[in-house]
Parts: sequence; structure tokens; C-alpha cells
Amino acid sequence: MKSLYVFTNGNESTWPSIELSAWMSAQMKVPLTLVGVLEQHGENDPVEEMFSRAVSLFQQHEIDYALQLESGPAEAIVPRKAAEQAAEAVLISPLGRPPLRRLLTGRSFRHILASVEKPLLYVPAVELPVRKMLVCLGGLGYGLTVESLAVRLAQAFGATLTLLTVVPPMDLDYPEARAIRQNWQRLAETDTLPGRTLRQALEIARQAGVEARVVTRQGETVEEIRAELRDGRYQMLCMGSPYSSHSLRQLAAPNITVEVAENAACPVLVARFLPQQARAENKANG
Repeated sequence: MKSLYVFTNGNESTWPSIELSAWMSAQMKVPLTLVGVLEQHGENDPVEEMFSRAVSLFQQHEIDYALQLESGPAEAIVPRKAAEQAAEAVLISPLGRPPLRRLLTGRSFRHILASVEKPLLYVPAVELPVRKMLVCLGGLGYGLTVESLAVRLAQAFGATLTLLTVVPPMDLDYPEARAIRQNWQRLAETDTLPGRTLRQALEIARQAGVEARVVTRQGETVEEIRAELRDGRYQMLCMGSPYSSHSLRQLAAPNITVEVAENAACPVLVARFLPQQARAENKANG
């Protein structure tokens, strides 16, 4: 059976991901692997102390768990361990590194997101139980990929879903753009790509027996997602990965997922769109 992989370097800032992973493992009935990352010589004690604390939590939840130790930088260890066949999803929190190191090397989340193809949960903070989840849909394939994963989690958690589409300012003037701009408040009723995506997402949730609703907002994408998170008091945010796309457009587009995740106050689930995975899932679902 595949396992949730959660990582700690012994810093207190990594505890939220351990706490969430234990709760998810119990809810989803899947095993859990806690990987201790020894980034520098002499860091054994903090990791061992975190292991001791985590084991008490795991035993309290009566879950199947394993402990592993790895030496080296997290940016190398997390992608390598995530690539293992046994890994179903990866959970990480901020690693609590000194400000100077962050300045010189950048935030670890950005490097790890670029390298990990498995679903990734970035957990700066957590509120349990998770009962309200926000799913960002942009009208593209990877939006439905993350929504399908969110539906699975919502089933296990007993949570509701809000499907969010943000209509950014548009200067283009062609039929599809005009239809979106003029009907953004009832986008799900339109015969546009975002409208069809929203209806498909609602149907996926309905077939799974998960309660879902649609919210559309107009404005700058990052700010509108943050506003909906704040107004709705959601306990998990689900977004597509910018690395789902390999077009030249990606190189010029802002990294919305990273900008939102690094300032979120709840777990952020990021999932890539993998065409071969989607084909396999569609075949399995008939």
C-alpha cells in the first residue's frame, strides 16, 4: 500500500505537516512514512526529539507508520524520496532556516515544488479537522486533476468543496473573452472553457457524493484567491501546479501557486497534470 511521506529537519516549524499527516493517515486508512532530514552535522538531536514526539502522536491515532533518516539538503532528499513507488503524496512545512540562508538559496518550497511530481501538501499551519476546502480552477486540465484529488480527500475528511474561478482583467476582445468578461458572475452557466470546466468539476463532486458549490471572483488572481481564503475561512487550499505546463507562456507568467502558498495560513495542496496518469484514471473509471 502506498504511503504519505512527511519530512522534518527537527525544526518546530515542521510540526504542522506531521500533525496533518497523522490525521490524514487515520482518515484515509493509509500508512505514513516520516523522513528525518539531517541537513548539517550535529542536527541529530532535534530530529530525534521530533521523532519521539511524532511517534506518540502516531500511536495515539493508531496508524501504520515508518521512520527513516536521510543526510543531505532537503531540496535533494524530498524529490528523491517522493519519486519512490511507495510515495502517494508528500507533506512538507517551512523548514525554519535562518533568514540569511533563505536569502542566499531561496525558499525551499520553490525548489521542491519544481522537482516533485507527486501531489504536494505545503503546511505552514493547520486547523483540524479539515471540513472546508477551496479548489482553484482556471479552466485548464491540471485544475480538474487537483479537483479530482480534492474530491477524494473530501470524501475521506467529510469536507465540503468550494470551486473558485478568478476572472482577471482582460484587454482582449474576441467572443470567448467577451462572454467571460460580461458573464463572470454566472460563469458556470456559460458555454466558455471556464464554464464547462466548472460544470465538469461539479459533476465529479456530485458523482462522488461530495457537497460542492461554485464561487467566481473578478480581479487580480493572487489577491482574489487570498481574499476568498480569508473570507471563507477554509482549512485547505487546492491548486494546480505551474509545472503542469511546459509552454513558453509559463516562463513569462507569474507563479501564482507559489505566491499564494508562501503567504497562506492553511495547508496548500499542489498537484501536477500528468497526461499518462489522467489516461490511466479515465480508463479505470470507464
